[in-house]
Amino acid sequence: MKTVALIAVAALLIGSQAAQAKSKNLCEINLQEIDQNLTMAKATLGEPLKTKIEEQHQQALSAQKAGDIKGCIASSTKALHLLKGPGGSGAGGSSGSGSGN
Repeated sequence: MKTVALIAVAALLIGSQAAQAKSKNLCEINLQEIDQNLTMAKATLGEPLKTKIEEQHQQALSAQKAGDIKGCIASSTKALHLLKGPGGSGAGGSSGSGSGN
């Protein structure tokens, strides 16, 4: 019975570590995508959209530095939605795709 309990605890620990690694990767992937898109879009972004995106990007970077992966994902996701939404570089000047990636 003790062996089964130990195996269950080990499985839970491994599962939580995998989820944490996946979240960390999403944070890093989002930040990388923001960096790539923001560099290209800075010339075409208007205010206040440009400032909002930069603020969310900075919040995501600060959260990442502090080890707040959930905060990083939340802020970086907001920045990406702003970048790719209506008026953002990913929208192609349309009224939005509604794809909800």
